[in-house]
Amino acid sequence: MNFPAPSDFEGVRFSNHLEAGDIGSIIALHGKLYFEEYGFGLGFEKYVARTFADFVCQFQKGKDEIWLAKENQQVKGCIALVHRGAREGQLRYFITSIDYRKKGLGRFLFGLFMNHVRASGYSQIYLWTTSNLKAAAHLYLQEGFYITEERQSETFGIPLLEQKYSWKDLRR
Repeated sequence: MNFPAPSDFEGVRFSNHLEAGDIGSIIALHGKLYFEEYGFGLGFEKYVARTFADFVCQFQKGKDEIWLAKENQQVKGCIALVHRGAREGQLRYFITSIDYRKKGLGRFLFGLFMNHVRASGYSQIYLWTTSNLKAAAHLYLQEGFYITEERQSETFGIPLLEQKYSWKDLRR
């Protein structure tokens, strides 16, 4: 898969560490965007806040990772790897702001994620998402992820089809 180079995003700075204010910005970006675009209720923002707090508090450098795209200190995109065992991980908190949609930022962040996964020896990755997130699903399928589980849910205040995608490194 071809990924755009960082020079394609003038004014955007990429980093793999959190700075002051990033935690709140990531949670707020999820809450605002998913409410405005998909009608997710406050329960979704609470879920992101709780699980992201766990991620930050239990973060183990070398096992867990985060990639951020920031413009003028504002988070414009994020993706994280949460270790779930010696060689298994979970993709979490993948998001791009509305003003960077369809410009390749999500594809670039996902590329950083997958390059790291392969270089670090992860053999399996999974993620949970919902069926209405078509652009992200397209990226997952292109990279060899496949749906392994589905369930109906109203966890976030509206009827949703939750989907678990899995990826296995066939070289291992």
